[in-house]
Amino acid sequence: MKADIVLQSNAIFTGLSKHPISGCIAMKGNTILAVNKTDGSEYIDCHTKVLDLGDRLVCPGFTDVHCFFTGYLLSIAGIDLEQCETEAELLETLNTYKSKLSEGATILGRGVNPNFSTLSSDFLDKTFGMVPVILFHKDSESCFMNTAAINTYQFTPESCYSESYWRLLKYVLSDTKFSVPAFINYLKFMNSRGITSIKEMGFDDFWGFTEILDQLEKNKELTVRVSFMSQPVGAPMNLAYGRNMREKFTGDYVHFSGYNQMTDGSISQLEGEMKEPYLCKDTFCVKEIDWDILEQDTLAADNEGFRFSLHAQGDRAIEKVIDIYEKCHKNADGTLKNRHAITDLECTDPKDLERMGQLGIIAEIYPQIMSLANRKDKLSMIQDKIGLDRGKNYWNRRKMADSNITISCGTDLPLLFDDIPESVYHTVGARFPEGGEPYNAENTLLLHELLRAWSFGGQYNLGFENRLGTLEAGKLADITVLSHNLFTTPLEEIREAKVCLTLVDGNIVYNNL
Repeated sequence: MKADIVLQSNAIFTGLSKHPISGCIAMKGNTILAVNKTDGSEYIDCHTKVLDLGDRLVCPGFTDVHCFFTGYLLSIAGIDLEQCETEAELLETLNTYKSKLSEGATILGRGVNPNFSTLSSDFLDKTFGMVPVILFHKDSESCFMNTAAINTYQFTPESCYSESYWRLLKYVLSDTKFSVPAFINYLKFMNSRGITSIKEMGFDDFWGFTEILDQLEKNKELTVRVSFMSQPVGAPMNLAYGRNMREKFTGDYVHFSGYNQMTDGSISQLEGEMKEPYLCKDTFCVKEIDWDILEQDTLAADNEGFRFSLHAQGDRAIEKVIDIYEKCHKNADGTLKNRHAITDLECTDPKDLERMGQLGIIAEIYPQIMSLANRKDKLSMIQDKIGLDRGKNYWNRRKMADSNITISCGTDLPLLFDDIPESVYHTVGARFPEGGEPYNAENTLLLHELLRAWSFGGQYNLGFENRLGTLEAGKLADITVLSHNLFTTPLEEIREAKVCLTLVDGNIVYNNL
């Protein structure tokens, strides 16, 4: 059989071995015909598209197992006010923007200078009356609001986070003239970063956006395979919704993947639940966590064959999540029947990682997380909060791999934006953005382990490892090509590598060769 496309490369990482091979990948339709250590001439005729990629690295398509379109959508919604240098200029810009909105529509702005002192709630009340006004600061973690906005969306500038302002997210998502084109562009952006599959967090019942997903799949407009989860925020967990979604989406592109929920929070904010008290304050965690509800929801979902993902950062929170999962249904070998996961895993007890491996709990790590801080500030925080000795348990991906945990990768986008070469720099190289000495180098993954986590690990997480995640004959042709062979590129230069080609279902969805 002749191929539609043949990729020739000196560096093909199949995900089945530690090192890349030199050879070809032949594709027919949406399927891989062969992966051979030849030039593929036996699959080529006059109709075959042949791409000689030289030393570019060919990989299975990458999967982001924790991303958040509605969070991304809010980050681009409304009007960008970052260039407003004075409050007078900002108000003039807002009034012009308001005149273009429908009657009573929320005035939404972003990138505002937080030092604009006159933008108090009282001032915004007097200026805009009963029209809701929300002006996010440049850090997006705080905002200016008027009383109408507080009453409408039921959060305050002091509770400016996604689970709190879910009503605003629902409002923004409901504007389909804005949200649907933005979603298509969001997927194209993912393609440009080599992402071919995602696990998307959708609050509650995704507020009707599943109908959009259904239509986009039917119209063959999706360029990324989308598995979505329900995260209860505005209502209790809805198993009937899950059953309906599981039955509704059975095609190649859209699936319901179960339920997601937060547990603890950031260690830097003393919200990570720790086994030993913080050094700076006599507490194990300042956040109130309803572990009983989390356990009830997890066990109820598990009883119906749904998988659960629980987000935990502190070592005690991680231990408690494992305790919950240990009560779930198991296979004969003692592993979990349903593929439950723990997301983030910032500071872990090595003994708990061994338990994760024994139970078959999936790890969802953020391999680019070190990009968010410099060495001095991060180590100062760790020393102040828990001490550098306990800090040795930060980002211990080595123990995860050695404990036979299936590792997958996420970004919590828009917290981070997918960049696989950057993830290598941080998770394999253990470097902070400015470089220098590695931090906790003994906790790192090897390059082939991280690439496999981005590919096979992600597909195992989603339940599609039999069809995707490695490059071998018979599997679907989801493929990513990087501009550099990461196996031979010096670590100091690895962040220069970019995605230059992405295929989904045998179709080229991004091309920058």
